[in-house]
Amino acid sequence: MSYTLFISDLHLDPARPEHLEALGKLLEAHAGQADALYVLGDLFEAWIGDDDDTPFNQEAIGAFRSFSDNGSQLYFMHGNRDFMLGDDFAAACSGTLLEEGTVVDLYGTPVLLMHGDSLCTLDTAYQQFRTMARNPQWQQGMLAKPLEERRMIAQGMRMQSQGNNANKAENIMDVTPEEVVRVMEEAGVKHLIHGHTHRPNIHDVELADGQGKRWVLGDWGKLGWQIVADSEKGLRLESFEI
Repeated sequence: MSYTLFISDLHLDPARPEHLEALGKLLEAHAGQADALYVLGDLFEAWIGDDDDTPFNQEAIGAFRSFSDNGSQLYFMHGNRDFMLGDDFAAACSGTLLEEGTVVDLYGTPVLLMHGDSLCTLDTAYQQFRTMARNPQWQQGMLAKPLEERRMIAQGMRMQSQGNNANKAENIMDVTPEEVVRVMEEAGVKHLIHGHTHRPNIHDVELADGQGKRWVLGDWGKLGWQIVADSEKGLRLESFEI
């Protein structure tokens, strides 16, 4: 049976080594067995540049490279925490970086893949930051700074984000239903997979040409989350203990 895996929002951090260990076990279990693995953003709690070659980052890269070297395809998508992942990182993992909003064919079913942050259109303050942070000139300016300065900036951004989110209404931090419909109809798909919201679930979506489904991956904490798509049963959302 052919199958493909999707994960997101691991938020890998040296302060939580159990998540990297769990990722290593997942990669080892499915290397050479899964057709592909898609990591849909926020793999790291923060990514300050592909030149950040800490032992923790190198361990993650090595695990991904072993997965790819065993014959499984590997794909990455930017999240709101690791939007500065670059081609050098992907190449070191023997993987490929995908654009937000990529449509893939899963055993005959077209599926739209996103991190999910762009769907939260009611959070206007974040969307302004997102536009700035995805600007190549802004990123080049950041990468020109010394590593230690970038680490301090990233820490400050995380603290500011946590403070801002604590004061936001729940609906603002979730996807905007109208935007979900728009992107799915524009892509011509009945299935959307994303992460970002940390609200694992399967939602029905009313589209102009019928009912679709929105598959939401959870973040890794005490549980890990994955979506499995196989050639016989289609898609399913699963959790596992970490």
